Amino acid sequence: MSTTASALRKPVAWRRVALHAGCVAALLVMLYPLAWLLATSLKPANEVIASLNLLPSHFEWSNYKTAFDGVNDVSVWRLLGNSLLIAGGAVLGNVISCSLAAYAFARLRFRFRGPLFAFMIATIMLPHHAVLIPQYIIFNKLGMVNTYWPLILPKFLATEAFFVFLIVQFMRGLPRELEEAARIDGCGPFRSFFLVILPLTRPALITTAIFTFIWTWNDFFTQLIYLFSPEKFTLTLALRSFVDASSTSAFGPMFAMSVIALLPIVLFFLAFQRFLVEGMASSGLKG
Repeated sequence: MSTTASALRKPVAWRRVALHAGCVAALLVMLYPLAWLLATSLKPANEVIASLNLLPSHFEWSNYKTAFDGVNDVSVWRLLGNSLLIAGGAVLGNVISCSLAAYAFARLRFRFRGPLFAFMIATIMLPHHAVLIPQYIIFNKLGMVNTYWPLILPKFLATEAFFVFLIVQFMRGLPRELEEAARIDGCGPFRSFFLVILPLTRPALITTAIFTFIWTWNDFFTQLIYLFSPEKFTLTLALRSFVDASSTSAFGPMFAMSVIALLPIVLFFLAFQRFLVEGMASSGLKG
């Protein structure tokens, strides 16, 4: 009997070993680009392109010194501040506007609510590039080109249908008895939203904030269209300057600045990852 039990346990143990080995291998594959980025940021200029070795022959710390000096007489701290300003404004705009729009679709009764919600969901399939030219014409006529307004102002108009949908799904799971009790106490729709619904929607709001921050921070194309002056550049735009500044591209400092630009995203994600998982699991987006 014991021989049979041990024979049955052996395949299970080998399957676990194979599963763990596969997970470790997948983890190494996913972490290799990050390791390559860190190693390349410390490589001398002649090894960035020519050498296939992961580790440099010697560490070139001057790459980080050049990166911190900035580009076009603009320091990396100014570039970092510009990026934080745009990303912070986008996060604030999406959290406020998308939560208000989601509350209207999830809780309020009004005519054409269903068709309007379906139309909003359909805009998720609309490519960003299809509306870029009309938006540019509008902002150009308003005199907002080469300012941060085209990058922040649309976020306050609930233009991100994905986040509205995410928060709607979360709000639909909240018991209506809470609002009814608030209404009996004399709360109107706005007070019910701010005092009852909004605090309970924190996981979905933090999920919205995380995705908005990451997407806005990494957005290169839209910033390239609207920003011309070097003092208004973000870290994402500054990376291009290391390639275009001279005939010999400074790849080492460019990868060093890439590491600097990656740190805020990693820290922001690590700080709020628990709420991200909770928000995705309770917003109807489970796999």
